[in-house]
Amino acid sequence: MISEKEVGNIFKYFDKICVAAIEVTSDCLMVEDTIHIKGQNTDFEQEIESMQIDGKEVDEVPAGKSVGVYVKNKVRPGDKVYKAL
Repeated sequence: MISEKEVGNIFKYFDKICVAAIEVTSDCLMVEDTIHIKGQNTDFEQEIESMQIDGKEVDEVPAGKSVGVYVKNKVRPGDKVYKAL
């Protein structure tokens, strides 16, 4: 198993556009990072292809910020976000 670190949580999901709003609580997230989203009904991994803050593309998001990330599966508020180390 790949080791991973919790880096944030989902606080909103935009169903029509398949975007998860992630609050980054530790470390940072970068485009091309592999993330693992896990919750009561959620469990999948994917590579981050793009991220946006206030409609602007960003490559990196530090702890303390929120970011929108396209996700391939439905996520739910409260799901945890882990980053592969």
